[in-house]
Amino acid sequence: MPVFVIFIILAFAFYVYYKIKFFRTNLPMERKWVSAKSSIALGVFVSMFGLNQLFLYSGTVTYIVAAVFIIIGALSIYGGIKAYKFFLPHAIAEAEQAYKK
Repeated sequence: MPVFVIFIILAFAFYVYYKIKFFRTNLPMERKWVSAKSSIALGVFVSMFGLNQLFLYSGTVTYIVAAVFIIIGALSIYGGIKAYKFFLPHAIAEAEQAYKK
């Protein structure tokens, strides 16, 4: 389905964007916060790839592989969201301290 292809490309673009931003950031908490966002984008990419495989092919092996991709993607999204929520206040405090100097 073309909708999944668009989401796959967008998720991969966001993943690359956040990884580049990760390497350009100097503050440690901000790096972890950006890394969490890239983890979410990677999880969306992997899970959308698995969903796309369900619509393209039919077969037992495809269903198993797609289920594994969807589960891995969902776990990456879940972990990324938890890390994002944890590191966001720390990154804000760190940024306020860094820019006061």
